[in-house]
Amino acid sequence: MGTFSVGCRIENSVDRSRGTSVRRILVDTGSEYTWVSGAMLDKIGIAREKKDVEFVMANGQRITRSVGFAIVRVEKSFTIDEIVFAEKGDLLLLGARSLEGLNLTVDPRRKRLVAAGPVLAA
Repeated sequence: MGTFSVGCRIENSVDRSRGTSVRRILVDTGSEYTWVSGAMLDKIGIAREKKDVEFVMANGQRITRSVGFAIVRVEKSFTIDEIVFAEKGDLLLLGARSLEGLNLTVDPRRKRLVAAGPVLAA
């Protein structure tokens, strides 16, 4: 599929006036969670709700990180999701759960995000 990055905005879900822009975040449908710099999340007041959550990296290494709740915006779409507090050396990733909440999907040929269409209901 190839890789590409997009810009997004992360906002505090309690106080939406507190937010930060992420110029380039890697779209990664293989990652469940969205990963954003922990320093950025701390700066806008995102609380570390879950501590020591275990993740398995692509190389098989096991690591632990904190997770909090934030609003994720990509262009006109937005959702609330669990966000990982990325540490130095971690990639910044827009994961599958956020993409689903945003109702966006990957156009692999044009390397961009597009509307996923109507949301399925039971």
